[in-house]
Amino acid sequence: MDVDPARLAMSVGEAMFTQRSIRRLRSDPIPIEDLRLILEAASKAPSGGNRQPARFLVLTDREILRQFGALYHEAWWAKRRDEGRGWTKREDIPPEEQNARSAAQLADEIKDAPCIVLALTQAKGQASSVIPAVQNLMLAARALGIGSVPTTLHPRVMERVYALLGIPAGAELYLCIPLGYPRGHFGPTQRRPTAETTFFNHWGDPTPWATREAAVATGTGS
Repeated sequence: MDVDPARLAMSVGEAMFTQRSIRRLRSDPIPIEDLRLILEAASKAPSGGNRQPARFLVLTDREILRQFGALYHEAWWAKRRDEGRGWTKREDIPPEEQNARSAAQLADEIKDAPCIVLALTQAKGQASSVIPAVQNLMLAARALGIGSVPTTLHPRVMERVYALLGIPAGAELYLCIPLGYPRGHFGPTQRRPTAETTFFNHWGDPTPWATREAAVATGTGS
């Protein structure tokens, strides 16, 4: 089975500017050739010393997904207890907490996702080399019309996850990425302006475009 990078023909700009967290996934299976292309894209990401420490565990077996989904569900609610939210079921989440309600729905439904990818390393402290690979994976998925979202687990379930999946004790699990065709759409996305999140040369100093836009808004620039 050959890998054809040309299948990722969507421009990188379109992929990045329309990528969003997709938590509502259809259960339709993802072709193996698409999964391979996504993982090949992940392998092309830069890593420290080009050592490529990232390891990916791809879950597609329905029984394994069912068991993992139960652990993920437990982990999600364990995190909410740690936060002291006082929520014990999805109906407790206030309507205005839309992100939390969406994440809770994913916790209920992740067992039905067609694929879940776990991003790991076999040595500790390699996050800076794993995260670029995960972003490559998610952008490649977006180019193929496949949604994704990076999630984490809770220490409460970690030992059981390792036992279920045969993960060696020395491996470190960084992210859990469910993949699937979206029940909904991708972008456009809503993000905070970079003028609010970016500084130039000194913490708190505005970006050149923020200064320019402020001058235009006050009629002191053009």
